[in-house]
Amino acid sequence: MEMTKDLLRVKETEGRGRALVAAQPLRGGQIVLRDSPILLYSSLPLISPSLHPYCNHCFKTLKQTQTQAAGSSACVCPWCSHHAFCSSNCLSSALSYSHSPWVCQALSRLRDSPSPLSDQPLERQVQARFLIAAYNLAIVSPSNFQMLLSLQGQPDDSAAADTTAAAHFLHCLISSLCAPPPALQEQQLFSVELSAALLAKEKLNAFGLMEPFSETSQRSSRAYAIYPKASFFNHDCLPNACRFDYVDADGDRNTDMVIRMIHDVPVGREICLSYFPVNQSYSSRQRTLAEDYGFACQCDRCKVEANWSDNEENIEGEEEAEGMDEDQDQEMEAASESEPESGSDIEEAQAQVESDFPHAYFFLSFMCNKTNCWGTLAPLPPKDDGTPSNVMECNVCGNLKKDEEINGHGHDGLSIDG
Repeated sequence: MEMTKDLLRVKETEGRGRALVAAQPLRGGQIVLRDSPILLYSSLPLISPSLHPYCNHCFKTLKQTQTQAAGSSACVCPWCSHHAFCSSNCLSSALSYSHSPWVCQALSRLRDSPSPLSDQPLERQVQARFLIAAYNLAIVSPSNFQMLLSLQGQPDDSAAADTTAAAHFLHCLISSLCAPPPALQEQQLFSVELSAALLAKEKLNAFGLMEPFSETSQRSSRAYAIYPKASFFNHDCLPNACRFDYVDADGDRNTDMVIRMIHDVPVGREICLSYFPVNQSYSSRQRTLAEDYGFACQCDRCKVEANWSDNEENIEGEEEAEGMDEDQDQEMEAASESEPESGSDIEEAQAQVESDFPHAYFFLSFMCNKTNCWGTLAPLPPKDDGTPSNVMECNVCGNLKKDEEINGHGHDGLSIDG
């Protein structure tokens, strides 16, 4: 975990719990956090007839030959043959850490037919993966396990109210199929109550490691990760920072989360992420936040949209974004028709537009318009001499655009290399 020195500090905020705020003025594109996960687990069905297409340790995409059952024995678990790994190094690391003998045995028995999980929804299968990974973490890294327990989320939280029944079902299932290791029993670290507490942590703090972007299909997670510092970021429907991950990148630490600033912010400002694509409608955002995180958003954008008519409020997905584009263009054109003569006049006109329609400028400047993407654009990190970059990168599709292509109304600007 790396948080660039003196850039962020943890602060207790009223009604929002722990938050990360700027300890000094921050620039667009600046990397303020690089966080390594303390826990990783697959988001794919546990009950599956074939090998998954990802390394079970680092979750990089496996080559075609590695996904074949008869691929390389060095890249397949020697105990169960159900889990593949991208290299002998990953296999070795997994066998001593994330895919210990108990993990392998527990997952194998949960998978065996007839399995009580076979008629359970995918969410329950993923929760089973998480509990096994979490209890294994208590054995291989007690300090990281305690860090997991310190994160937000309690079984009686409104966002985690449904975890109690899941905890009872999964705890009984796991304990009946595969007795917990003696280390867990000796420390009394295997109980229904702890399982419920762990599931509450998972619900509020898990980040998805996403599959590659596609213009023709819905993007989904290949795995979930729990990060110790990134979990402190609160949500805002118009975030000032966004996450980048490069799961299929060469080298180690490919599962790290990189947080970059979208634009400049002053000292003391809270640094927020959006927990989902920013193009969602007001009603959709509020429903997701209430069901998944247990709170109602009161950000500036939501305060404005809460007063819109029902017809405007219920616009979904692409229709909403298209409508916003039209409104943004009209607002910007109206501002430009006034032909301000000075830089201060331009800034004043822009401020008026943002006041009337606070997310117009955000959508024009920081939303990717590539088909089926709706990612967020942030500048590339500043150069070594501190010069800010004029190239924007999408955190979903990876598309690169020059800043002037976006702010100069070149909304369909071509992507560039490098």
